[in-house]
Amino acid sequence: MRADRLVSLVLLLRRHGRLSAAALARELEVSTRTVLRDIEALSAAGVPVYAERGRHGGFALLPDFRTELTGLNPDEALALLVAGSRRGAQAFGLGSALASAMLKVVDALPEGYRDTAAGAAERLLIDPESDLLSRRLAAEEVPDAVAAEVLRAVFAGHRLRIHYAAADQAPKWRTVDPIGLVTIRDRGYLLATRSGADRTYRLSRVLAAEELDEPAQRPDRVDLDRAWQERSTRFRAGGDQVTVLVQVDPARREDLLGTALAVLSEETDPDGRLRLEVTFQDPRHAEWALWQLTTNAEALAPQWLRDSLRDRAVAIAARYGVSS
Repeated sequence: MRADRLVSLVLLLRRHGRLSAAALARELEVSTRTVLRDIEALSAAGVPVYAERGRHGGFALLPDFRTELTGLNPDEALALLVAGSRRGAQAFGLGSALASAMLKVVDALPEGYRDTAAGAAERLLIDPESDLLSRRLAAEEVPDAVAAEVLRAVFAGHRLRIHYAAADQAPKWRTVDPIGLVTIRDRGYLLATRSGADRTYRLSRVLAAEELDEPAQRPDRVDLDRAWQERSTRFRAGGDQVTVLVQVDPARREDLLGTALAVLSEETDPDGRLRLEVTFQDPRHAEWALWQLTTNAEALAPQWLRDSLRDRAVAIAARYGVSS
């Protein structure tokens, strides 16, 4: 909305002192023409913004001008700045809103604390895009238009029509009653009901969405954490899932957990290796996951999995064996 953009523009000028129209356009994700119109609107509203010409010119506010944003102490602002560095907001299409909110957080601090809080936040990195091995941990992309429609329906309590592409199925239109949104490892999920039955939809698979002008059939209050746990339990209990006993090098524990559905038990063997009982979606999934860990993990049970991994290793060795 334009009002939010005008506030953000003022806060950017307060934060940086002087910015060119091009720099403001980049920060606000609009055209320079829009920035110039917003500057005129601010001047007409009595905000003391002025232009400085020349190589290092730009727009600035008169000294000592302050907006009326109050109420946060330094620790509260730091907590919000750190939370704002997480990428979860991207999963719900809230990235630009988050950036605007962070500007307001910094501006709300007393002048003596602004640089301290901002500097402290710069020294904390939460959920980077890659790990120490440079493996990219990219979030799934959700189109802004889809995210906006889903958010509106969830917050307004309206029914939602979505064009959804389930795995290995052609996309279909379906009408659901949205309950809430969950983000796990930068993947966004819509919790909903359809014809009274619980449904969970991955947001990246929603190709289009339309908020309907009719109330959703849902309870007035919801415990999302409990609802997610219940659905996770049902998901882990369904399908052709298999349970595997694995001995793994501690350095590869996270790799194993990144592919397993659930960990049923875990203990440390006398040699320092970890012994875990984990579940996989199906036999093929189990074989694939253990094969990725090479000699850093050993499937102790079931026997069919050991045999399958052995046969695969023998076939690979034969393919690359030295001929006489």
